[in-house]
Amino acid sequence: MIEAIVRNTIQAAESVRLLELGPVDGLPLPGFGAGDHIDVTLGPGLTRSYSLVGAPEREPSSYRIAVALDPESRGGSRAVHESVHTGSRLEISEPVGDFRLTESAPHSVLIAGGIGITPILSMARRLTELGASWEVHYAARSRHAAAFLTELSALADSGAGSLRRYFTDEDGPRALKIASLVADTSGETHLYCCGPASMLADFEEATHGIGPERVHLERFRGDLPPAVDGGFTVELARSGKALGIAPGESILDAVLDAGVTVDFSCMEGICGSCRTPVLSGEPDHRDTVLSPEERTAGDTMMICCSGTKGTRLVLDL
Repeated sequence: MIEAIVRNTIQAAESVRLLELGPVDGLPLPGFGAGDHIDVTLGPGLTRSYSLVGAPEREPSSYRIAVALDPESRGGSRAVHESVHTGSRLEISEPVGDFRLTESAPHSVLIAGGIGITPILSMARRLTELGASWEVHYAARSRHAAAFLTELSALADSGAGSLRRYFTDEDGPRALKIASLVADTSGETHLYCCGPASMLADFEEATHGIGPERVHLERFRGDLPPAVDGGFTVELARSGKALGIAPGESILDAVLDAGVTVDFSCMEGICGSCRTPVLSGEPDHRDTVLSPEERTAGDTMMICCSGTKGTRLVLDL
């Protein structure tokens, strides 16, 4: 982890706060690529992942993240908006890349909804640096709620790429027709999407049948409810502990309460931080990280949200 200080905070849009984070020791930060994110610790047991905003750099002096205030926040976005200020110190991770840009693509279609614009902006900037062809489709509630609209418009106006905007209060709901957009793309175009669940569902349906190497998406949160029915036992092979999982409790909760240290971040099965090897038992997968093949193999799981289809699991912890 890296100790960082909040150098500046800016209201980037309605209910969107931009933080500039610099290293406390003044040394260059680890480089990052377009679409990368960092984990930010906002308090005890409160770690969230946020995409890095801006053009990728090899040795940046600061990182920028933008956080939208979520009405259903379980503490993460609320903490950023209410408790984090200029001068605050936070622990952050090195950049992580799960939503990667294919820089060699002949053309890239970048689709964003709301705060999903953060990784998309980084991708547009990187493609502009490369002189590559791109188009951005950006949907938001209103112009006031659309973060980084000025930056994106400037990129498009320079001739680097094209930008289409869709505002609910002006164009009506679901003005962005993802199916039509995808149908009009060529066979070598790469497609990217980051936004709310309804947008991602439309994107997945529209891109069904397209080679997975050309389809890229990133989620804000998991699609399935977590497995918290309890009533089963988890054995930790390396720690020699047997944990009874109570109703309302996740495996991760029980593991942490038992004093076993594990990595975790999103708590919703979308980041992959808590991936844990399974030695015995049948997981009930509730994450959005594992591939169908990995789910079938059953030898790994996300313990923050997944459970078991039986009464006993043995984990390599």
